[in-house]
Amino acid sequence: MVDEKKTINVDDAEIDRLFEEYQKTKDINLRNELVNRHLYIAEIVAKKFVNRGIEYDDLYQVACMALINAVERFEPNKGYKFTSFATPTIMGEIKRYFRDRALLIRLPRRIYETSSKIKLATEILSTKLKRPPKVEEIAEHLNMSLEEVLEVMEASTNYLPQSLDQTMYEDEEMTLGDVLGKSDDSLTQIENIEAIKKAIDKLSPIEKEFVQKRFFEEKTQREIADEMKVSQMYISRLEKKVLKKLKDFIDGTKMPI
Repeated sequence: MVDEKKTINVDDAEIDRLFEEYQKTKDINLRNELVNRHLYIAEIVAKKFVNRGIEYDDLYQVACMALINAVERFEPNKGYKFTSFATPTIMGEIKRYFRDRALLIRLPRRIYETSSKIKLATEILSTKLKRPPKVEEIAEHLNMSLEEVLEVMEASTNYLPQSLDQTMYEDEEMTLGDVLGKSDDSLTQIENIEAIKKAIDKLSPIEKEFVQKRFFEEKTQREIADEMKVSQMYISRLEKKVLKKLKDFIDGTKMPI
């Protein structure tokens, strides 16, 4: 893993030169130097996600891996600074890390911690080998037995939530989503109508008349004003008052007098 020194006051011209040289040579030492110079970004972004159920060290490792990927993908001739490119890249990777670990069942701590190490080792070896690593290579990298790695991989997979699009049985089209209960929108609509009826019953006679003309007969404020022999301004204020009364009642607050 790269050295964790922090270098915040970097020289933009020097950074651009290093990136241009790295694009040409793909020298691993150049890449590590660029990563080391920008580790502070990984630290800052990782700290934004602490106290959300995942240890800071894990977040920092994910941020560092995202930083390495950002260094490899950055193109200095695009006209923007590396910090502007790396920050959203790292944030996106950490958010994806959270999504991937939104497990329906909490993993045992040993399995969870080892699974995180295996994932990180897989990413490191993939970058190094330019291909997905074999299980034997992951085990060697982590100084673990092949059986231990396979055990944790299998356990982690079993704890992951299943897709609702997954079929329940082979050769059948019924999915898990097909057997789950669903909310009935028509029931919600009935509840809303009943709530509105009760709210209207609390209105004064003139307010009920206004509601009838405005919302059931769909008349304009001008038409209602002419029929009720009042100004349009009065109708406008009445509408605001009625709507507030209805909202307050439906929300469960006290009806204004």
